[in-house]
Amino acid sequence: MSRNEPFESVPMANDHPDQAISLAQALLAPRIVIESTQPALDGGTFATKAISGQAVAVSSKVYSDGHDRLAVMLNWRQAHSRRWHCVPMHSPGNDLWLGEFTPTELGPHLFSIEAWIDPFATYCHDLEKKYHAGVEVKLELEEGRLLLGKGAERSEGFLREQIVALQARLPTLPEDDQVALLLGPEATRLMTEAEHRSYLTRSSEFPVDVDRPAAQFASWYELFPRSITDSPERHGTFNDVHERLPMIRDMGFDVLYFPPIHPIGKKHRKGRNNALQAAPNDPGSPYAIGSPEGGHDAIHPELGTREDFRRLVAAAAEHGLEIALDFAIQCSQDHPWLKEHPGWFSWRPDGTIRYAENPPKKYQDIVNVDFYAPEAVPSLWLALRDVVVGWVEEGVKTFRVDNPHTKPLPFWQWLIANVRSQHPDVIFLAEAFTKPAMMARLGKVGYTQSYTYFTWRNSKQELSEFYEELNQPPWSLCYRPNFFVNTPDINPFFLHTSGRAGFLIRAALATMGSGLWGMYSGFELCEATPLPGKEEYLDSEKYEIRPRDFTQPGNIIAEIAQLNRIRRQNRALQTHLGVAFFNCWNDNILYFAKRTPERDNFILVAISLDPHNAQEASFELPLWELGLDDNADTVGEDLMNGHRWTWHGKTQWMRIEPWHQPFGIWRIEKAR
Repeated sequence: MSRNEPFESVPMANDHPDQAISLAQALLAPRIVIESTQPALDGGTFATKAISGQAVAVSSKVYSDGHDRLAVMLNWRQAHSRRWHCVPMHSPGNDLWLGEFTPTELGPHLFSIEAWIDPFATYCHDLEKKYHAGVEVKLELEEGRLLLGKGAERSEGFLREQIVALQARLPTLPEDDQVALLLGPEATRLMTEAEHRSYLTRSSEFPVDVDRPAAQFASWYELFPRSITDSPERHGTFNDVHERLPMIRDMGFDVLYFPPIHPIGKKHRKGRNNALQAAPNDPGSPYAIGSPEGGHDAIHPELGTREDFRRLVAAAAEHGLEIALDFAIQCSQDHPWLKEHPGWFSWRPDGTIRYAENPPKKYQDIVNVDFYAPEAVPSLWLALRDVVVGWVEEGVKTFRVDNPHTKPLPFWQWLIANVRSQHPDVIFLAEAFTKPAMMARLGKVGYTQSYTYFTWRNSKQELSEFYEELNQPPWSLCYRPNFFVNTPDINPFFLHTSGRAGFLIRAALATMGSGLWGMYSGFELCEATPLPGKEEYLDSEKYEIRPRDFTQPGNIIAEIAQLNRIRRQNRALQTHLGVAFFNCWNDNILYFAKRTPERDNFILVAISLDPHNAQEASFELPLWELGLDDNADTVGEDLMNGHRWTWHGKTQWMRIEPWHQPFGIWRIEKAR
């Protein structure tokens, strides 16, 4: 191998430190080291996440023996394209090299790093040092002329003509001007174009998955279409949902999410409050999917027709709302698949099928498929893929997936990649409340977003540690947290007794903590009546039709609308990244900043975690992050009411009264 042929910067065949390598292996090993490249998940096994139109920052340690100067290039492309884009990287020192690229297309991308020894850059570095030190450089100038000659030999056409002309000019100039010419931008540009890239070394290729902006920034609103009615005796329809669209839009939401909309089974149907026996008119849980009317690809007849659904998708889009559907891989015992594909299920010796359980919870109304049953491979996998694609073709581009951690990871890795290969704008939200390793792995295999343990983080320490963890690798590379404040399954203990202030506290924590947040209908009305001793709702909407009066007193609709408006107006709040915690001397107040990398949008957030009592604290303005000294003036703006003022110095004081507003959100700027 000649020294200008590329090396791949990978471990040598014998990479055990206690074993010798052969001479042949040593001669073929790259001279330049490229290591510790980021962003990379598990060494490049999985794709890191990115957003279309946003820069992907890349860093790597690149170095070689000796003192030769290196040139380092960042290359990137769409995975299906052969065309590489190239961006020079720069080094702030200590062998660290930085660069970035901005993908504009959706789907899988690849990036790699290549490096080579740059003889002309090395020469210029040495010449500049000697010249400024007053050392004689006559011989060095001759070396420069010869280097130009070698560059001309490697070139052709106009490039060759330019280098030859530059070389011819050199001897005609005084020594100082010769130095200036050799160190100048023209010589650097020409010799860079003529460079033959000595000891060229290439890294492995690292995958990046690029999503649309809604994968990182969106506000979700969940409702049961059947409850959009004026009476619990009348089943709501898709057509009824139209009347709710303007109000949901005006609250600032952009994703309208429905639990399953499919036919509901009658065998073992659950009654009110999860009762084992249903009354004749009980509608059942929509998660008991399937009846003689159809399964996962069908619509519950009482909701309306397929055409009604299509009209609703179109009407929602006109209001800036995207419809998201639940993808729950489970079946009632009336599901057509049990008769049509019995081999997709595991049957007990007595001919029955085991119902689903999550102790202590029991789901007598549903059964699970067996992904690895002999007759299920691959037909079940393909059928589930076709279900998703069928709804995509109806205009649904976002899916909330029920309990994905209880289904095989290889299935998700295949299904998500398969769907997104044809529809790269599809988003998958994982409803996974399980061990951290599994939650992260779901992100690695392709899930766009995930539910989180935010719902159970209440203290200052719990919240700050949680937010900070999500901002660090590997979580920051594979996991986009969607902070749901409640769900039909989760009525958090904190809300049971905290009143209106408690709902505002959780809304502020969610909207300011992540670019993704969600709420289930009724949160804006401060609904919190629990089943005694449980984090569940009394009279749960999962088992009955629940009309609501959305104008009732004490609601927090206006506050939610303003929080969403603030998010839209401030880029720093459109991601969970960029959080930093600063000194606030009160353990009942969570105080942090969300800021852009450029610090051109800097938001301070102070949230009282006490819904019952006023809290006071001295706190620090992070003036150093704005390049200011401790005595500088800054301008603050209260983003909830538009009030502006001037802060003097670093240490300030606050008082938060929960009966007024249990949080403060301030934009801070340098005083002009």
